[in-house]
Amino acid sequence: MLDHIYISVSDVPRSLAFYAAALRPLGWRELGSYDSSTGPAGVPDLYGLADEAYGYGVAVGSSIWLRQRRPGETGLYVGFVADDEAEVNAAYAAAMEAGGTSEGEPAIRTYFGPSYYAANIADFDGNQLEIVHKGFNPPSRPHLV
Repeated sequence: MLDHIYISVSDVPRSLAFYAAALRPLGWRELGSYDSSTGPAGVPDLYGLADEAYGYGVAVGSSIWLRQRRPGETGLYVGFVADDEAEVNAAYAAAMEAGGTSEGEPAIRTYFGPSYYAANIADFDGNQLEIVHKGFNPPSRPHLV
């Protein structure tokens, strides 16, 4: 399951209004913004939209975060749901073994929340993957023994 996607846009207010209107019939809502001045370097200001489940702890939800496009920027940023920290660690290790580039080892990202455990990886073309476990989410899928 996808947790979140970053979309780089040229006009944040215009794009936020567009996505909010287009996704409202599907149960999505404006989520608010993330001020990058409170986080580490390289994390941009973000403007969020979320589905009905996102953030309530009753089901795993999804979000879209708009960010100001930077000159020359390309690529995609996609967050994938992990059901626990062990899955984050395993996915990160597998990506490194497969030739990915580390953009942040598995760790708690307190600037996003106290139970936000994630790892960041780039593929061969600069597309970015985040594997994330949020402690408030229930399992996203059945786990077979």
